[in-house]
Amino acid sequence: MDLKEIATKRLAGQQIQNSAYRSAREVVAYMGAMQAQDFAMSKWAVGLRCSQTLEQVEAAIDKGEIIRTHLLRPTWHLVAAEDLHWILELTAPQLLSSMNSRHRQLELDAKIINKSNDIIVNALADKEYLTREELVKEISDSGIAVDANRSSHLLFLAEQEALICSGRSIGNKTTYALLSRRVERKRTLTREEALAELTLRYFKSHGPATLQDFIWWSGLLITDAKKGFEMVKKDLDSVVNDEETYWFAEEHTLNKINPGLHLIPAFDEFIISYKDRRAMLNERHQQKVISKNGIFWPVVVVDGQVAGLWRRTIKKDKVHVEVDFFKRVSKQVKKETEEKAREFGKFLSKQVNVAYKE
Repeated sequence: MDLKEIATKRLAGQQIQNSAYRSAREVVAYMGAMQAQDFAMSKWAVGLRCSQTLEQVEAAIDKGEIIRTHLLRPTWHLVAAEDLHWILELTAPQLLSSMNSRHRQLELDAKIINKSNDIIVNALADKEYLTREELVKEISDSGIAVDANRSSHLLFLAEQEALICSGRSIGNKTTYALLSRRVERKRTLTREEALAELTLRYFKSHGPATLQDFIWWSGLLITDAKKGFEMVKKDLDSVVNDEETYWFAEEHTLNKINPGLHLIPAFDEFIISYKDRRAMLNERHQQKVISKNGIFWPVVVVDGQVAGLWRRTIKKDKVHVEVDFFKRVSKQVKKETEEKAREFGKFLSKQVNVAYKE
């Protein structure tokens, strides 16, 4: 199996091509967690994999079927509500440990953190949902400094302590809610069970992938990631390319695949969830796709390969899609691009027009 074939198999494993799912919650649960640093684009990442509209994806988030919080590396992720508790319990200790030195620099000691947590919990006990700005004001009004990004760290700490998570959107603003009110604990896993579950979900949904890819995606300690891998290795198949072993679940990746063309959102799992991205991203294009400060731009993928960039401009009832291919493409590729742009317009419930950057 060469790298290009690995890339096309990933399209199937990630449900971008021929998805088996029809609901937003099912897709997010299948993926384990989906990066959501760009919240608007993360909704398209879900819709792309289950053919639901923006309205339907947002409804699942507002209902609390899908939660947006800090997990894994850490950064914002979408996670199915039923998976939040066990993933958080698995990953939070490592995340908190990794932040210790930064918190000392910010002078966020246990006394301040506990006080901030109490303020946040009490504020959300009175009002079911509060915006970030409202919560930061509550913290600031109590005498706790919120400058120098302290507020972000205090909210992050409250998430890791399983106190808060995303709430229902109010207008166009996101909110926080008490986790105990928002998400019912339905599963309790031992640490070993959680390691095995997260590892298996990754390789089933993201494979073919290497162990190093999983270590990068999960943010786990190397010893923990290897332990999880050894527990599920028997349930996976593998191929070797250039002395590197790639692991995957056979039922999702060995079917015949017509990779086609796709408009992949910013920070999408198809690009960001691998330490080694050579299979779908030519090295000479990497700086166009990933900026020096870590921005992953939306990409056009043709036959499993990143072939260009795209951007959208949303107006009241229309969306303008501009495509910038890395090289001249055929009329057929442009036709497929316009078909996929119409699918994106359908997701937004808007008319779409397409232009090409020369």
